[in-house]
Amino acid sequence: MSQDLRDIVRAEFEQAFGTTPAGVWSSPGRANLIGEHTDYNDGFVLPFAIDRRTFAAVGLRDDARIRVGSTFSDEIAEIALDELSPDVVSGWAGYPLGVVWALGQLGHADLAAVPGLDIMLESDVPVGAGLSSSAAIEGAVAFAIDELWRLGLDRVQLARVGRTAENEFVGAPTGIMDQMASLLGRDDSAVFIDCRTQEATAVDLGLAEHDLTILVIDTQVEHAHASGGYRERRASCEAGAAALGVPALRDVTVDDLPRAKELLDDVTFRRVRHIVTENQRVLDTVETLRTQGPRAIGELLDASHRSMRDDFEISVPELDLAVETAQAAGAIGARMTGGGFGGSAIALVPRELVSRLQVAVDGAFAEHGYGQPVTFTVTPSEGARREV
Repeated sequence: MSQDLRDIVRAEFEQAFGTTPAGVWSSPGRANLIGEHTDYNDGFVLPFAIDRRTFAAVGLRDDARIRVGSTFSDEIAEIALDELSPDVVSGWAGYPLGVVWALGQLGHADLAAVPGLDIMLESDVPVGAGLSSSAAIEGAVAFAIDELWRLGLDRVQLARVGRTAENEFVGAPTGIMDQMASLLGRDDSAVFIDCRTQEATAVDLGLAEHDLTILVIDTQVEHAHASGGYRERRASCEAGAAALGVPALRDVTVDDLPRAKELLDDVTFRRVRHIVTENQRVLDTVETLRTQGPRAIGELLDASHRSMRDDFEISVPELDLAVETAQAAGAIGARMTGGGFGGSAIALVPRELVSRLQVAVDGAFAEHGYGQPVTFTVTPSEGARREV
């Protein structure tokens, strides 16, 4: 599959721009094993890069303009580097163009002095499924430009560039988890990230050794992160932290929750309780993986979903059905993943039960009158890299 996409994106580049690209770079989507909405609260997350990637064929120009195309749109966006700003770009092109703008904003590149770029994108990361197709674009483009402009940035710096693009250029108020996972992923490992210090550590998952896999259940219910629900949750978390007198909810422990319940209204308290208990679940999952292995983390995954459903209220009926059906059909644990309000659930599954789970989920969705979900397994994989 990867070789096919590399060939496709090179051919599309040559057809659109009339030249040969300097190379092809790629970066993966990500699934979050556990730790949802904790990232922008300075907390802990445990995502992993998946074996679905965005490919960027990139070439240097001899002027100061940038052109961006993709195999999933007929549009070619073109603009002068010094005219880049959030007000003049919209739609999918905001992600790659936002990376270029962010490199300038963060002082990594003088956009008045660097050569222009031609960029063509191809991807097999599903859009709208909660698997961070946006961070895959940002990672591939940032990794390519870092090499072509000889910026010498490390992967964490490139993750910050991607987050700045997403926050300030596209306008989606996400944390840094997605970009870190996409850039720092490793085979059969998750990336344990402290979102306050941005310190990242690989944690062996041991899925292959234990004959386990992760099944993604894409409900096909689309979500839009830049819309109200995500912003409201973030505002509630900030209000809760302010009322409790801490810089961020990272600084609140499970032992502090009784006091929080007295101080906060019911909705804000439940939002806070999700973040505080989710942070603890991430720490417990890392410890359990290291000491007992992946078959012992099921209850932590299940508890995470209940917390998102009941306290953070970001699940939808389709996600709940996916999780409950997977659990009943033999999953070790299951939970929704991503920002919520649609998208995907993940289930940790013994390999021999994958087909059974897929049939069970399809049947349950049909029985409830929901559209057919898309299910596929993902393998924890390597982060951003140069392909050719």
